Amino acid sequence: MARTISALLVSAILVLAASSIYFRRGAGSTNGSATTRTHLHFYMHDEYTGPNPTAALIVPGRAPLPDIVGTSRRFGEIAVMNNALTEGPQRGSPRVGTAQGFTVRVSERGSVNALSMHLVMEDGEFAGSSLVVNSRVDTDLAVRESVIVGGTGRFRFARGYALSRSYDYDLAKGGIVDIDVYLY
Repeated sequence: MARTISALLVSAILVLAASSIYFRRGAGSTNGSATTRTHLHFYMHDEYTGPNPTAALIVPGRAPLPDIVGTSRRFGEIAVMNNALTEGPQRGSPRVGTAQGFTVRVSERGSVNALSMHLVMEDGEFAGSSLVVNSRVDTDLAVRESVIVGGTGRFRFARGYALSRSYDYDLAKGGIVDIDVYLY
């Protein structure tokens, strides 16, 4: 008798756990599938110069190694940003948000940064929500992949990735970065 009650209790717990996992998986879905995908596209304006810079070098880093020539970036550099996110690449394009965060140059050779950034949405259906980006970014690559590790508001518990490409960029002055975000 005790063995039967124990078996029933274990079975009931397993059924409850399985149904809890099933219902949680489908909770964010609007079409009955297990996941909802979202694609965002915008341009980040990264300005190191001009009357109102939106990015600044805070720690200059150490001098490049003797065998590295022609680079203006240094190991250990720390830069902060408060860059506009816009619908299009033009300066007058409608603003949709702000990219706020910092990068640390972590490679002695090449242009590899550790990136911590929040993409704060200010317009449209996601206004007031933000995404958290944390990644190793090699700016020498044509397409760079970053990880979306969370968010706030409509993006709470977000997971996904971002692909960024230099649209029009100069390491000394800054420029425009084309960003595609894929959430699932």
